[in-house]
Amino acid sequence: MLFALSMIRSVWKERGMFVSVKGIPASGGAAYRQKPLGLRWKHSLRKHWQLYLVLAIPVSWLIIFAYIPMYGITMAFQNFTLKKGYFGSDWVGFDNFFRFFRSNMFPTLLRNTIGISLYSFIAGSACPILLALMLNEVGHAKYKKTVQMISYLPYFISAVLIVSMLRQLFSDRGLVNNLYQAVGLAKAPFFGNPYFYKHLYVWSGVWSGVGYGTVIYIAALAKVDIQLYEAAIIDGASKLQKIWHIDLPSILPTVTILLILGISGIMNVGFQKVYLMQNNINIGVSEVISTYVYKVGLVNREYSFAAAVSIFNSVVNVILLVIANTIARKVSETSLW
Repeated sequence: MLFALSMIRSVWKERGMFVSVKGIPASGGAAYRQKPLGLRWKHSLRKHWQLYLVLAIPVSWLIIFAYIPMYGITMAFQNFTLKKGYFGSDWVGFDNFFRFFRSNMFPTLLRNTIGISLYSFIAGSACPILLALMLNEVGHAKYKKTVQMISYLPYFISAVLIVSMLRQLFSDRGLVNNLYQAVGLAKAPFFGNPYFYKHLYVWSGVWSGVGYGTVIYIAALAKVDIQLYEAAIIDGASKLQKIWHIDLPSILPTVTILLILGISGIMNVGFQKVYLMQNNINIGVSEVISTYVYKVGLVNREYSFAAAVSIFNSVVNVILLVIANTIARKVSETSLW
């Protein structure tokens, strides 16, 4: 979609359908620019219909599956029932939101969601950067590509399979506890102790996503001018000094953008793996907003209340996005807008 938009924009600019910020007409024939906007649209549509056709597919998907379903958020302000539907259900205003804020689960859900997400955000942001910096120092091309491939492969493993692997490794009769017994140590209740839940969740996520996250940083490092490294070598800079003064400043804009996007998703903790790793023992530290919405909305059929909780989660994410972007714009030259 972005490719199609850029192509159409370049065509429009070429044909004089854009004007600059200062009001100076864009490039294009004077006679063409003097035509009414409607005729220019018609001419562009007839001449470049292939580009518009390519653009129509993702735009149609976006409208059907993203914008039309937005009307469903009205149920958060209703006492929604399937029998009455959107248009017949009684309106209750913000009662569902106040109910959530007054509930005993609100502080627990907020604490668990933010705790797990911050832990995942910090570990998941730092590890790809470190791996990219280390791989950038590797001179052997085949070894570098092999490490990249091995670190990238876990990204394609589903959450269900990852949780199954965790249970095989860290259960009471798993490989890790068998090794503990073999060396004379007591078994560790990894799935029977709430303390281990966050660590298992976060570091299994880092293992599965570190290779995928490294790709964009390696691409950014590949654009660094080789002359900077040569000048640093002549000046006697060590590898750590080259990393600190050349590599890190080069990927800083990329890091900033990804940090902004990561902060905007602090309240989003993946439902699937969290739910699969839950049990009656760790439910106190593993219940997050996404699993709570599922249980309340689909299991208990409290659709309006679940929609209100989900909207609260989305609103907080939008606020965090605006705050993160504002801070980034003030302390650096890189921001989303």
